[in-house]
Amino acid sequence: MIRAINIRLFPTEQQKKLMWKHIGCMRFIYNWGLGKQIDHFKETGKKVSTTNLGKEMTKLKNTEGYEWLYEASNATLKESLRDLDKAYKRFFDTQKKGEKYTKAKIQKSIRTGKPLGVYDLNGHPKFKSKKKAEFKFYSRYDKVYFKDGLVNLEKIGKIKYRCKYDIDLTIIQKFSNPRVNFNGRAWVLSVGIDQEQPKIKLEDKVLGIDLGIKKLAIVNIDGLDINNINKTRVVKNLEKKLKRLQRQCSRKYEMNREGRSYQKTKNIAKIELKIKKLYNKLRNIRLNHIHQATNKMVKNKPRMVVMEDLKVCNMMKNKHLAKAIQGQGFYTFINQMKYKCEWHGIEFIQAPTFYPSSKTCSSCGNIKKDLKLSDRTYKCECGFICDRDKNATYNLVNYGLEVSA
Repeated sequence: MIRAINIRLFPTEQQKKLMWKHIGCMRFIYNWGLGKQIDHFKETGKKVSTTNLGKEMTKLKNTEGYEWLYEASNATLKESLRDLDKAYKRFFDTQKKGEKYTKAKIQKSIRTGKPLGVYDLNGHPKFKSKKKAEFKFYSRYDKVYFKDGLVNLEKIGKIKYRCKYDIDLTIIQKFSNPRVNFNGRAWVLSVGIDQEQPKIKLEDKVLGIDLGIKKLAIVNIDGLDINNINKTRVVKNLEKKLKRLQRQCSRKYEMNREGRSYQKTKNIAKIELKIKKLYNKLRNIRLNHIHQATNKMVKNKPRMVVMEDLKVCNMMKNKHLAKAIQGQGFYTFINQMKYKCEWHGIEFIQAPTFYPSSKTCSSCGNIKKDLKLSDRTYKCECGFICDRDKNATYNLVNYGLEVSA
């Protein structure tokens, strides 16, 4: 099974320049290839193959004025075209479902009087912006190796690294999909390694997990509930600091406003860098909390885990709860539970989206259709009284036992 690991890099100033060049070249080739694809799509309604784009890219590199593309690894540039090909495959899959244009795009076209074009097609790949695109690039996998506290990357050289995993990286022969990214604070190498699944003895118990806003996760077994990290003093203080910096940045932009344009000064750039670092810190705190929560579930060694199949994108449409749902990271929690259960050989079951886990009585099976979101205690006619979320976890366990029987 492929396991992903992250390794902190400590490049020199010269190596950093080469890394930024790889990022820029990869973004340029992606946008260049996308332009070719759009022109071909307008004429034929089909996409150009990656092989043909690769041949044209070779001609481009030999054209006068584009010699700087040779400073980046050829494998990095080809991987950019493969990423574009994957984006177009996802786009065509969306088109097969009949989703040509979104309602918002159609309404905008009627309002402005402009006809819908290829850029308005739902799911059509977009050009990568230098400001908004992710700062990452692909490195050739067969050139990556670890030796004497250094990792070798093609066209960049040997870089110092730090790894906290209990893995001897020097004996690994092959790394899958190595990517180097800059997260605003540090350079990180992400690689996949082939590792055997650990064999653990599972206990005869089933975990029913219900995700919520007041608490991140409510479990049918006492002592396993996970609190909301966003209600801790550390996160609240960081969010207050973030709000102050954002207001400060906004005021400075207004001070440097010239008509409809805004002049970006060095002080504004410094504040924006602080804001970016705060965003990264908050994201890492929340992600670490989810990792610890899912590890706590898996280390309990259940034979089965049952959760709901939540449509998080639909839940985010509620403007009153969208921010709280986003801060909890439901989608990330579910994905982590899936792969960790698979890694440890635990059966993972998801109840359907509209399964009435909260409205069903776990004692008699009666469905209370008039249950409101404000009713935090479930009271059934049979005399059963329980916390609403705990009752949902019991129903999820019952559902899992019925499905696996």
